[in-house]
Amino acid sequence: MFTGLIEEVGQVKSINKGKNSAVITIAAKTVVEDTKVGDSIAVNGVCLTATTVNSSYFTADIMHESLDRSSLSNISSGDKVNLERAMSADGRFGGHIVSGHIDGVGTITKIVKDDNAIWYYIDASKDIMKYIVEKGSIAIDGISLTVAKLNADSFAVSCIPHTVANTCLAYKKEGSIVNLETDIIGRYVERMMSFSSDKEDNNKSSITKEFLLKNGF
Repeated sequence: MFTGLIEEVGQVKSINKGKNSAVITIAAKTVVEDTKVGDSIAVNGVCLTATTVNSSYFTADIMHESLDRSSLSNISSGDKVNLERAMSADGRFGGHIVSGHIDGVGTITKIVKDDNAIWYYIDASKDIMKYIVEKGSIAIDGISLTVAKLNADSFAVSCIPHTVANTCLAYKKEGSIVNLETDIIGRYVERMMSFSSDKEDNNKSSITKEFLLKNGF
């Protein structure tokens, strides 16, 4: 599990692409300090397993599913990437629950400066937008952010200068593709609402509004 608090911005040293997979090598300092082979590192929000680790870089395999769902399919040598190690048991939970399992990608359509804030407007598909709520959490390239504006097919986040300067948002432009992971709680609620324990009526859900309110939702 991750928190969406980026630890450092790394740089892609190389990416060797096969037919349906790839091997990526990323230069890093902070995230390799206590990382072992087999540990998880989120790369632009995508949970990858370190297969080689030394003091200045790590390598990881990227499977077909990850290439299909994320922007890693378009990544190149020299690109900057957000990096975060999996949350330690004694760590502070400063962001939100981020699984590292990308729902899909969005496109930055507009970047606007607003005094000390920077607004990023992002278009996304309806399959992703249905899980996004105003003032809810969203991970953009692995960064835990709050949805500030919401439309039918787009949303916007407002970022402080520290977040932009210490993540790959500093390198994004209008038209950039970003990885999106919606709040996992919404997906669990949707599944609960659609699942029926009544074998005689698969369309009837045992989860009701009253049940959710009673149990603290």
